[in-house]
Amino acid sequence: MRTLYHHPVHSLSRIARVMLAEKGIPFDSVIEKPWERRTDFLKLNPAGEVPVLVEEDGTVVAGGLAVLEYLEEAYPDVVLLPREVAHRAEVRRLVDWFAYKFAREVTENLVGEKLIKRLSGQGHPVPQAIRAGLANIHYHLDYIAFLSERRPWLAGSTFTLADIAAATELSCLDYIDNVPWDKHPEAKDWYARIKSRPSFRALLADNIAGCPPSKHYADLDF
Repeated sequence: MRTLYHHPVHSLSRIARVMLAEKGIPFDSVIEKPWERRTDFLKLNPAGEVPVLVEEDGTVVAGGLAVLEYLEEAYPDVVLLPREVAHRAEVRRLVDWFAYKFAREVTENLVGEKLIKRLSGQGHPVPQAIRAGLANIHYHLDYIAFLSERRPWLAGSTFTLADIAAATELSCLDYIDNVPWDKHPEAKDWYARIKSRPSFRALLADNIAGCPPSKHYADLDF
């Protein structure tokens, strides 16, 4: 069986999990704690980062974007990265926005400080970082609302990797109850559409020992 090494609240890992589910590709799930830098895991990815996909034939695909591109190219029956060039470029732009810009400005400041530091024993949360994350998230939720009001899906007429990237970032934050849904109803409506997809079920079942999710995390009628 192919195996995905991931961490439950690592957003690129979550993208890979949703992609595999959307494409109907079975896999074994192995939770990896990157901060432990296990020797066996470093043999798979010397960078020591998740996600890493190991195929049934032993092929190793390491690193977030490498895994996402590989899944799209190796399993093209369900298309998540459109064939039309301009649409494809827009999807890539938004994946970069959420997987990197959003992650840097929001997720790292909230999930990183509040949860990852606790799990990894890497010190105490930095209040200034948390305040920055709580302030920055409004801008990004406004942008999701802006896009969703003008297009059926974030990047255009079809559900794509852009929707998955944005939704998985938000799901990490929703796990710790740090999304101000009440102030951003348009973004909430869009997220509810993604949250109800079968591919999201495994993510909504995540429950990290000692750090349970918010009460509404798995509620489709949140």
